[in-house]
Amino acid sequence: MKTYKLESLIYYSKLSLDKEHILKDSTSDIQAKLDEYAQKGYRLVSTDATDFGFAVYFYLYFEKDVPGE
Repeated sequence: MKTYKLESLIYYSKLSLDKEHILKDSTSDIQAKLDEYAQKGYRLVSTDATDFGFAVYFYLYFEKDVPGE
């Protein structure tokens, strides 16, 4: 049997001349989440992202095998 987790991360656009500021701000946070879940035995199985208004939503989907079930 498998167990699943969804992690949602939201980043808001700000006034900046750097058009990649969300990418730069989110990269270390997303890597930290990947490391956190990997330590718990989860693996990343899918990702998604969408924008709405001034925000970008990142969705990270993880799964882990549950022994004995």
